[in-house]
Amino acid sequence: MAGAVYKRIVLKLSGEALQGKKSHGIEQLFLVSIARQIKEIRDLNVEVALVLGGGNIFRGQENTASRGLDMDRAVADYMGMLATIINGLALQNVLETEGMPTRVMTAIEMQRIAEPYIRRRAIRHLEKGRIVIFVAGTGNPYFTTDTAAALRAVEIGADVILKATKVDGVYSADPLKVKNARKFAVLKYIDVLSKGLKVMDATAISLCMDNKLPIIVFDLKKTGNIKRVVLGEKVGTVVR
Repeated sequence: MAGAVYKRIVLKLSGEALQGKKSHGIEQLFLVSIARQIKEIRDLNVEVALVLGGGNIFRGQENTASRGLDMDRAVADYMGMLATIINGLALQNVLETEGMPTRVMTAIEMQRIAEPYIRRRAIRHLEKGRIVIFVAGTGNPYFTTDTAAALRAVEIGADVILKATKVDGVYSADPLKVKNARKFAVLKYIDVLSKGLKVMDATAISLCMDNKLPIIVFDLKKTGNIKRVVLGEKVGTVVR
């Protein structure tokens, strides 16, 4: 079997991905499935970092004054960051149960439960074969975890961002709602921005574009897809 085509990756998981078939919260069996898929690529000597969302617990942008609700946007975003820390600890526990050393690194310092994010330390963890879980986004309100994924990927010198979703790539419209929506095999960054495609937010796409960092969007629900992507198989949509 051919080896991995990427040496260091950032895997972006939404909070919704961690809830599996549940309407909210965390589905433990799905976490185990994700952990075992991550172990498959770690066994290929791929250095793995993860960035987690928190939408399965609390989504800041859905609870803000800008949507006619009472909560201040900054407050809601900080609450969302705390949700990502809960997800990170849950995933860390499962990964270590599966025999993989991990470190949770947070942009909001919480010394008793996670390391503060320090770029050089994160890189050293990866070089030692540890899986690094980045939580709390960028540590700043008004920035999404997509932007955090792009920022961390650039900082640690990742080869690619793997964006795990509920569909098998990027479409011209929501394939669950539009029957004739067209799937893209390859997209340019500028096309994502100009067409308003739902890949990552504009800040994240611009950061990847400026640093020539490719993004692969793929279906997480299909077991084995993470390994297929890492081996260079044509899975999902490539943005470059």
